[in-house]
Amino acid sequence: MASPPRALSVSFFVLPLLALLINPATSIRTSIIKLPRSDGSRSAAADTYCESWRLAVETNNAGTWDVLPSSCVDSVARYLNGDQYGSDYDVIVDYALAFAKTVKISGDGKDVWIFDIDETLLTNIGYYKNHGYGVSRSEPFDSKSFNEIGHGIPQSQQRMYNALKKLGFTIVLLTGRDEDQRNVTETNLRDVGYSGWERLILRGPDDQGKSATNYKSEQRSKLIDQGFKIHGNTGDQWSDLLGFAVADRSFKVPNPMYYIP
Repeated sequence: MASPPRALSVSFFVLPLLALLINPATSIRTSIIKLPRSDGSRSAAADTYCESWRLAVETNNAGTWDVLPSSCVDSVARYLNGDQYGSDYDVIVDYALAFAKTVKISGDGKDVWIFDIDETLLTNIGYYKNHGYGVSRSEPFDSKSFNEIGHGIPQSQQRMYNALKKLGFTIVLLTGRDEDQRNVTETNLRDVGYSGWERLILRGPDDQGKSATNYKSEQRSKLIDQGFKIHGNTGDQWSDLLGFAVADRSFKVPNPMYYIP
């Protein structure tokens, strides 16, 4: 069979190329990767990343981290102020109470459940909302403002606290706040309805400079030496729960705003 004339074969190549140049949207558009827009709107990919980042933080897969990524501020704000934050708390509390009901309470007052305070029994979202949800380390922590802003309360956590008291657990509050904040801390707690704790442990002079993990581990060890049995522990930081002298079961509640080693 004879080959087609050279001019004819070239035209088969040139004509589609001309069509592409005249109307590039016909095929080039599908290969363009859309980046986040600069007009304040967000892409689905950005939101998906922030949700994945939050999961990595809560599961401790992120390890030590410094600040909330600036690209995730809006995502974290929606989470903390929306329904998902409360729902996550509810699920954790349900699991914690299911475990608590399996514990045989001796009745000697030695069966302990430990609670952290900030972002556990109390939520300080009001303060962090005014300070970028923890996105900047350059802004110093304002303890006066922190103490003056109204402290909210996760309703599911109050449900857990009261249920544990009814079950017969001795409640110990173990916080990273300093001893000179004892009065304001007790006021914060009572103002939102907490009562009946056995001990409120705060950092003393000898605890300054210690990591939260070491400080809280040492305090738990002291309780065990005094004959207490630590069945449960609830906190928003992994440093509330890990280390030594740990509880039989520990329950991590969500906090994507800051990390304390």
